[in-house]
Amino acid sequence: MREKSCGAVIYKKEAQGYVYLIEHMSLGHISLPKGHMEKDETEEETALREIFEETGLRVILYPSFRQIISYAPYKDHPEIIKDVLFFLAETKQTEIPCDKHDNEVIFSEFLPFADAYQKLTYATDKTVLKKAAEFLKDISLSEWMN
Repeated sequence: MREKSCGAVIYKKEAQGYVYLIEHMSLGHISLPKGHMEKDETEEETALREIFEETGLRVILYPSFRQIISYAPYKDHPEIIKDVLFFLAETKQTEIPCDKHDNEVIFSEFLPFADAYQKLTYATDKTVLKKAAEFLKDISLSEWMN
C-alpha cells in the first residue's frame, strides 16, 4: 500500500541571501513542512494547506521544482510505502511561523542554508533542501544573465 504526502522547501529572500524554513517537531526530529493528501485534493492544494496548518504562512508555490522521496517501512507499518512530494515555495511574510493546527510542530525557524542543512534530521530532507538551493541559484544566475 502507498501513502502520499506533499509539502515544500519554504524560503524567503533577506539582505544576506536566502533563508529556509525548518520545523522542530513534537516527536523530536527536525523536518520540512509536509502532510498527508486528503481526498480530492491536488498535490499543490495539499502542500498549500499543510504549509498553512503547520506554519500559518501563505506562500507562492513553484511546481516546476518537484522532488519525490520514498521510504518503507512507514513508521511501524512494513506494508506501507510513503511517497513525499516537495515543491519550492516562497514567502514574503514577516510573521513568526506557528502551528495553526495540531501542535505537531513545536516551533519553526528560518535559517541560512548551511545551518538549516545541519539541523535537519533526515538525509532525504537534506538532499531535498540542497536541490532546492541549487534550483534557486540556477534561477538567479539565469535572471542575471538575461
